[in-house]
Amino acid sequence: MKDSPPNLSELRPAAEQSTRLKQHCDSGQLFRDRYRVMRLLGRGGFGVTYLAQDTLLPVSPLCVIKQLSPKMNNPMSLERARIRFKREAKILSKLGSHSQIPMLLDYFTVKGEFYLVQEYIQGETLSKEVRRSGPQNEIKVKHFLQEILPVVKYVHRHRVIHRDIKPPNIIRCQNDGRLVLIDFGAVREYLANQADDPLQKNPTTQFVGTMGFAPPEQLALRPTYASDIYALGVTCLFMLTGRSPVEFESDPETGEILWRSYVQVSSHFAAVLNKMLKFSTEERYQKIDEVKRTLDLEPYFNSLADCMNTPSGVERSSPPEDIVIPMNGYLTPIQREAAAIRKWRSRRLLKEQGRRRRGILTTSKAFPL
Repeated sequence: MKDSPPNLSELRPAAEQSTRLKQHCDSGQLFRDRYRVMRLLGRGGFGVTYLAQDTLLPVSPLCVIKQLSPKMNNPMSLERARIRFKREAKILSKLGSHSQIPMLLDYFTVKGEFYLVQEYIQGETLSKEVRRSGPQNEIKVKHFLQEILPVVKYVHRHRVIHRDIKPPNIIRCQNDGRLVLIDFGAVREYLANQADDPLQKNPTTQFVGTMGFAPPEQLALRPTYASDIYALGVTCLFMLTGRSPVEFESDPETGEILWRSYVQVSSHFAAVLNKMLKFSTEERYQKIDEVKRTLDLEPYFNSLADCMNTPSGVERSSPPEDIVIPMNGYLTPIQREAAAIRKWRSRRLLKEQGRRRRGILTTSKAFPL
């Protein structure tokens, strides 16, 4: 019989005692003669995060220090980690120019341990907000998407996949109520840009993310931009229901989340969420712009439907000549609706012009000059 697994709660304090930041927190000594370490904020597989004060700046503003401790002793492996860390720190520095992403203030290495110093965002995480106030309605969740989608688009435009979007990593700022996307410790450059690293043949060697929020391709270590869209969809479900992903049942055939029985939303928004949550990457939204465009068109959906119901016999399968067809030949439902409307309007215009011509001819015959 195998020995029972150790009690993790007993191991965590011992592990915490070994961190350099913990020692400075207990002793009150300044870290690097600058940072006063105040208290532990969080712990994850990649290291620990502490709240601190920058004593060299006026009024000693609060900041966040993240200690990343790679589990490796091989000098070559440490050098590879150092190169990756430096590269990712530069990425974080670029991303931090956005008002909804924490600013990177400093980064350095101390005896094989890597540190990031970032702006401290004072506020409440989305998970705490939902736990405190309860599930949110469709209008609030749509407003959340409208606010967070541009941030994720900004991240993707820098060829970065966040890979860990979830309610605990989204903070509503206490000062102005804006949403801030945090915890870019898991950020990686888009895989195509990592192939030129001669020191690292396989840059993605372990899973980064959170179970339930990560789609299948991310679990298979092949994340794409659409992986972040899936995580946003699961975050919306949490906001609507207050349930974590593991609390939902899944379709035994497709593996997709069965969520419709837990919340009532409009058919249009349900279609948006379903497409965000598709297990197949090909069936999911590929870009943030696709999600935003679909949400933006919803106010006009009823009028579009009325236009489509007025004429009879309108062919919806073939778009008119002025519609640009993508290279793959696929048109979204909204594009097909727009194409059909244009085609119907063109036919109606031709009919009106025909009636006018016939009227003129009839008049000229009845009253010849």
